Amino acid sequence: MSEVTSRDGTKIAYDRYGDGPPVILVGGAFQYRAFDPSTAQLAQLLGERFGAVHYDRRGRGESGDTKPYAIDREIEDIAALIDAVGGTAAVFGMSSGAVLALDAAAKLPVSKVAVYEAPFIVDNLRPPLPEGYHEKLVELVEAGRPGDAVEHFLVHGAAVPPEFVSQMRGAPMWPGFESVAHTLVYDSALMGDGSVSADRWAAVRVPVLVADGGASGPVMHNAAKALAGVLADARERTLEGQGHDVAPDVLAPVLAEFFAG
Repeated sequence: MSEVTSRDGTKIAYDRYGDGPPVILVGGAFQYRAFDPSTAQLAQLLGERFGAVHYDRRGRGESGDTKPYAIDREIEDIAALIDAVGGTAAVFGMSSGAVLALDAAAKLPVSKVAVYEAPFIVDNLRPPLPEGYHEKLVELVEAGRPGDAVEHFLVHGAAVPPEFVSQMRGAPMWPGFESVAHTLVYDSALMGDGSVSADRWAAVRVPVLVADGGASGPVMHNAAKALAGVLADARERTLEGQGHDVAPDVLAPVLAEFFAG
């Protein structure tokens, strides 16, 4: 493990795989190194050609969490990582991490961006976020109810059926979810109301690969298409047979081709 110090003094922990051109992997909700073997595998595969940086976003794993939170602090975390690996880097963002990756590309020396299934709400195939969704999430976190915060996020933020979430509460992975429940507020801040904003990423002029999984269906495909439509230089790619939990050995060659092209 290595670490960098962000602008506000927060320590950000990371692993680097390989010595090639740097690629920073930005996780989505719940993802951190000790709880995310898929991204570790993706980093290892990319490390055969690149210098893949797998890091714990602030508040997760071995990274610090200086208050108060702001999206700019997470962009500064990525800036510190970019400085540590040579001053410029490509960035890959998974799910809500895709939004952070694009925000970073609007402000930092990022050479290319790839994103996978940013969970935007762009049609009536997925219900809108309920009124007061973010405020309720904050309330549950501040009340020390991480399990309820996770359930609120999954049911109302990720549209997971409540009966599935009830079953998940008894699963081995649930304590891992609860351990980073407070950071769901951060992902909620990133996503906002779930809409796609042309103005937010107008400054992103580098090439962006916008990918989704064929098995995820029209909800994610339409979200990807809407995102590609507001970016200056977007390329779209659907990975057949893949869902939101994309297989690293399928994703890695697609990313490698894009980043090396």
